[in-house]
Amino acid sequence: MNRIGFMVTSALVALALLSSMLFVVDQRQFGVVFALGQIKEVITEPGLNFKLPPPFQNVSYIDKRLLTLESPDTEPMLTLEKQRVVIDWYVRWRIIDPSQYIRNVGLDEAAGANQLSRVVRNAFQEEVNRRTVRELLAAKREQVMTEVQREVLEVVKGAKPWGIDVIDVRINRVDYVEAITESVYRRMEAERKRVANELRSTGAAEGEKIRADADRQREVTIANAYRDAQKIKGEGDAQAAAVYGEAFGRDPQFAQFYRSLEAYKATFNKKGDVMVLDPAGSEFFKAFRGSGASGQAPAKR
Repeated sequence: MNRIGFMVTSALVALALLSSMLFVVDQRQFGVVFALGQIKEVITEPGLNFKLPPPFQNVSYIDKRLLTLESPDTEPMLTLEKQRVVIDWYVRWRIIDPSQYIRNVGLDEAAGANQLSRVVRNAFQEEVNRRTVRELLAAKREQVMTEVQREVLEVVKGAKPWGIDVIDVRINRVDYVEAITESVYRRMEAERKRVANELRSTGAAEGEKIRADADRQREVTIANAYRDAQKIKGEGDAQAAAVYGEAFGRDPQFAQFYRSLEAYKATFNKKGDVMVLDPAGSEFFKAFRGSGASGQAPAKR
């Protein structure tokens, strides 16, 4: 019985010892084997590996994937024209040499992110100090990012390499600090209103000009039409007078009688009582007397 217990205990101890000597490196990680605090081996390929049991050897893992570092604060920076702006940036980086990284930076990714953040911020500060707001927003935005990446690479690959590579540096946003953002927006709004009022004034002036020109053309058209109408009317009256003159010239007595009839007709058409006198020698009443002398009695009304 004691022998079986001893065998079981020995087997458990052997399994525990074996498990402490075996370790698996994932394809997304580096495996770093330490022997008494010193780096003994760096395993870059995934798979099952062996090491001495603790405390003789230990293993640590470092991420080999592409990492993203975002700007941790919103501390303003001064531009060339002394404007305070906030730069929101991010950096894509990775660890390429675990041994150099551990010796010069730290044992995990957080240590590298902290130091890299300070370097990137200092590089941005130097570039922003040499640029205007317009250049940061559009004109030289790409150039600023390229220069920052170059300066960061000079630091991390300098006399004491960090064992990392900076793949890309990007600017997400460039904005004024909150204290002056509102005043900038108010100034922009006032400028837009000024432009709008100027456009409205120009439009109103153009409208008045067009209406005045239309009124002038209308008056000219009406005057020309009235002139042509009067000319045509005069020509018609002249032709009518010529026709009347020619017709009345053939029988002057009939013409005089016709004019008398027209005059009486115009008089009788007026409203009210009309007193008719028989002047001596009136051709009109002579005609009626002539018709009565023929023996025809006048009609009673």
